[in-house]
Amino acid sequence: MKKDIKKIILEQLTKKGEIKVADVIKATGFSRAYINRFLQELKKEGKIVLIGKANAARYILSEKAEKAKKDILSINKIMSNTNLSEDVILSEIKEQSGIFMSLPKNIISIIDYAFSEMLNNAIEHSKSDKITVFVAQEGRKIVFEVLDHGIGIFNNIMSKKKLNNEMEAIQDLLKGKQTTAPHKHSGEGIFFTSKIADEFLIQSFGKKIIFNNLINDVFVKDSFKIKGTKINFSISITSKKELNDIFKDYSGESFEFSKTKVKIDLYEIDNAFISRSQARRVLAGLEKFKEIVLDFKNVETVGQGFADEVFRVWKNNHPSIKIENQNANENILFMIERVAKQ
Repeated sequence: MKKDIKKIILEQLTKKGEIKVADVIKATGFSRAYINRFLQELKKEGKIVLIGKANAARYILSEKAEKAKKDILSINKIMSNTNLSEDVILSEIKEQSGIFMSLPKNIISIIDYAFSEMLNNAIEHSKSDKITVFVAQEGRKIVFEVLDHGIGIFNNIMSKKKLNNEMEAIQDLLKGKQTTAPHKHSGEGIFFTSKIADEFLIQSFGKKIIFNNLINDVFVKDSFKIKGTKINFSISITSKKELNDIFKDYSGESFEFSKTKVKIDLYEIDNAFISRSQARRVLAGLEKFKEIVLDFKNVETVGQGFADEVFRVWKNNHPSIKIENQNANENILFMIERVAKQ
């Protein structure tokens, strides 16, 4: 009977081109669980392939898989956050769709890294019962979304780091190498993912961070409230970016994550005159790096206290760490040079 059921499955596939589990149940009269055993055996033998998901899931002959998958350019999965593994989910998406077919190697490498890192964050940090992922090829772009309904990334950072508000959590997150679980993670995932994307968005409760690398800028905005965290990533399939180049840009000679860039204008809350206390907030946690770039784009001026705290006090306490300024106007340069002479 075992051989007969397999024979029935293969005959129906030859005749119809594709079948669902219900088709085999109808033809044999056996239960779904029993029929699934034979479908899985044929799948392991390499004779059939499962494509699509949920109600659209169906089996086809392996030799016809490439042609059938070519038309499936989006996958949506709603998963219970129990024993999930990001690499298994990614493999399933590749197996069940044509999203990754014919993509350049550099884009596959980028998506493999970014999707795995973001899904792993949701699995291990969100405390969410359900996680939804969406991956698609939309025109000339590859996009993905990871959505959970858990504690929320900014709330999690606030709680673990004992910060006062979401903006302080966002500031902490943007530095890179910051993690709420140092025994498990290096804190590099979001940092490198935000650098390699064309556009990257993190939304949680009432705030969102938008990384737009097409114009080389970062924005923090209010948003409609959602419970948990939503991640959106997109990159052009014609992008010439290489993942290893991004790693090299922020790594030292021994290839450790050693360089970070901090946008100072994101620390301007309710005033444009940045103070010594704000300098301490900017510098918190940066002793982990060997090189720091402070970007003063869109900042009109800084106070003497801020400049003194960064370029004299902190620098004297961390003489081996290199601090560079970028996009500083003449007012800011005046303050930096003034304290450096003291």
